Amino acid sequence: MTEASSFLKVPRERIGVLIGPSGAIKKYIEKTLFVKLEIESETGGVRITIAENAEDPSLLFKAKAVITAIGRGFAPELAFRLIRDEDSFLEMIDLRTIFGRSESDIKRVKGRIIGMEGKTRRILEELTETNVCVYGHTVSLIGDIEQVQAAKEAIQMLIRGSQHSTVYRFLHRKRRELKKRKLELWEKPEEK
Repeated sequence: MTEASSFLKVPRERIGVLIGPSGAIKKYIEKTLFVKLEIESETGGVRITIAENAEDPSLLFKAKAVITAIGRGFAPELAFRLIRDEDSFLEMIDLRTIFGRSESDIKRVKGRIIGMEGKTRRILEELTETNVCVYGHTVSLIGDIEQVQAAKEAIQMLIRGSQHSTVYRFLHRKRRELKKRKLELWEKPEEK
């Protein structure tokens, strides 16, 4: 039987974070997700191989998502949300697909998403209950599908040039909708 494996590249400056102090982060990923990681420090290449004792082959995809999240700037503890929370997933917005290679436009939009002293990013995270990371030419989100969708919509509004106050109102409205939907899930249907 052939081994299931995957290969991805991580920015070289993030390799140390992926390995962690004394290899702790790498070991945690390997132990928790039943994978083996081969990391090429010079190139940033990471080969993920599913362990023989792994009962769930989808753990390979989860490991790939966690490593990608760390590579895109998330602290390992935040990336581990993808392991802990079954409903969480990673969504990335590549700003180069929107602005091409225009560094000035990418820098301007990253500033709008982060906000003064990180205010906009913090509000985005609090109101959508997602984790947001702006790194390089990407904006990455971790959360459940509804949370990520709301955060992504808000980010797209910022990219299109909407005023921050408009985006904040949108986020507050989305938060109310999400809370209401969660409450409706817990309410018992009426007996007939």
